Amino acid sequence: MTSLGRTVRELQRRAFTGRDEEVALFRDALGAPGVLFVHGVGGVGKSALLDVFADVAAEKGFEPVRVDARHLALGRAALPAPAGDVLLIDTYELLEPVDDWVRDQYLPSLPASCLVVIAGRRGPGPRWRADPAWRALMRVVALGNLSAEEGSAYLTTQDVPGETHDRLLKISRGHPLTLSLMVDAVRRGAAPRTLSDLPDVVGALLAQMLDEVPSARHRTALEVCALLLVTTEDLLRSMVGGDAGELFAWLRTQAFVDESPYGLYPHDVVRDAITADLRWRDPGRYADLYRRKLAVFHDQVRATADERERLDLVVLTVVLNGARSPFAALASLPPTMGAHADGLRDGDRSPIVAMTAEWQGSAQAELVAHWLRRRPGDFRVFRTETGEPRGYGACLDLTEADLGVDPGTDAMWGCAAKFGPPRAGERVRAWRFFLDRDHGQRPSPSLTLFVAWQMLDILLVGADTAWSFVGAFGDGELWAPAMESLDFWAATEAGYEVGGARFPVFAHDWRRTGITTYTDLLHTRQLGAPARPAGQDLDEPVLSEPEFTDAVRSALRTLHTPELLRSNPLLRSRLVRQHERAGRTPAEILRDLLDETAATLKPDLGVLIERTFLRPIGVQERVANSLHLSFNTYRRHRDKAVAQLTELLWARETG
Repeated sequence: MTSLGRTVRELQRRAFTGRDEEVALFRDALGAPGVLFVHGVGGVGKSALLDVFADVAAEKGFEPVRVDARHLALGRAALPAPAGDVLLIDTYELLEPVDDWVRDQYLPSLPASCLVVIAGRRGPGPRWRADPAWRALMRVVALGNLSAEEGSAYLTTQDVPGETHDRLLKISRGHPLTLSLMVDAVRRGAAPRTLSDLPDVVGALLAQMLDEVPSARHRTALEVCALLLVTTEDLLRSMVGGDAGELFAWLRTQAFVDESPYGLYPHDVVRDAITADLRWRDPGRYADLYRRKLAVFHDQVRATADERERLDLVVLTVVLNGARSPFAALASLPPTMGAHADGLRDGDRSPIVAMTAEWQGSAQAELVAHWLRRRPGDFRVFRTETGEPRGYGACLDLTEADLGVDPGTDAMWGCAAKFGPPRAGERVRAWRFFLDRDHGQRPSPSLTLFVAWQMLDILLVGADTAWSFVGAFGDGELWAPAMESLDFWAATEAGYEVGGARFPVFAHDWRRTGITTYTDLLHTRQLGAPARPAGQDLDEPVLSEPEFTDAVRSALRTLHTPELLRSNPLLRSRLVRQHERAGRTPAEILRDLLDETAATLKPDLGVLIERTFLRPIGVQERVANSLHLSFNTYRRHRDKAVAQLTELLWARETG
């Protein structure tokens, strides 16, 4: 009679998919001495793979011995002395306290023909890798997630409808345990869009993948590591405070944390599970850590002097966040695969014009050639590892002198003129061109670099930037949702045609929604909370210099009359919005700015502004007397002081 165990094993064998390379490697290794060291994050399928190895060995006439460290009493006598030629050791991380004994005494005592498979969460330690004998006998197998084809094959064996495969694979990232738990959830009627929709699955994953967390501070370090792109000790310190050295050292020991030249990062599925659990368990704490993460990343980028290093940091963020994005345009961004951005070099112009003519026609190619002559410094060339141009982009700093040649830049400038003309000294940034030589505007390393370049430009946006326009993409339907999420509204007035092709344009006015408010909006949208639509800020005033001058004079007169000050347009000006901070009203911020700016005037003028407007001591005649000035002289000095104060404030308003 067939045993229950035999039935269970047969069902497990039918469900097993993929791992062809690993199984082939094991087949080839049978019959010869050596060690296969299999490692991977919890739930990645190490135990299931050892089951298959045992079946393969039995089919070939071997008698495999299977040992699971969870079922052993830890010690030197814990492991058997098999007479056979195949030994499979599972959950090796529990044997790490006696790792030296296993390597130096136990394994050498086995039969000369024995093939040993060790499976654990961590790869072999430095003493394994430093020993030339073990280096010769050992093969290391890093077990990753299932490929899309393997994952889809597994879902097919579980009778999961084909139309749900892509969504489930994207959520699970091909992690076998996550995929298996999601199959169970789907069978119970769930239709998850993200991992956060399945808190029970998240809880089960964390129980499987994480060891015990020693303290609340260690838990915070884990959450920070999941939220940050990469974690260094100084970044961790900026997030959790205190001495972060111990926490950083602990993170480095975790099997699911890898190291890169930029710092530590967790495996994707662990990152997703920790983040989803925190967001479900403590949404307020998640919101606080996320906000601090944005500030830390902003500071990190600004502190990086080299442009290529800055862009590399943003590329990592774009790829990581893109993989989790609900927007198709961002979710499809691939790694850059060694491609990098560079300035224009001799010999670049011809291939740039040629690829433009091939993908977008001769009219667009002629315009590219025009801008290459006029603004070569506004171009970035996306190069292969060998330096060959594989794509390019251009962000043009427009002026009125540029008009009349390019319908694209003319349309963008016209939109700015209609909704808020740039004031003296303010910049209009126009993302006008983008192409990849081999893929056009489809996903490519060049597209990832172009998007990262735009993100970097936003992070470093100066106080002198009035407008940013994105008019380089041909597929408006694809890019509109992503641009809306980034607070760029569809500026239909700025759309244009070149060579019969239509290019949509997306716009953002930094004077109306400055970087502080902008960051808050992104944060709000990331949390899924209601946020005002992009473009709704067009009702906010953009003051001309005469209007600004009148508003400053009015503010000084009504500074101590709240009901009148409340209607002053300065309260909604860029100057005030740039200095928004918690607990301060716009009127209080304006008073602070007036105080700070008056303090920079010459002492006699600063005192005059203070006694007349900021902290008035009475009617102006009394102020004149206190300063030992005739009233006419006082008025002349007062007007001079107000004019200089206004000039300084205007300089801050326009960057």
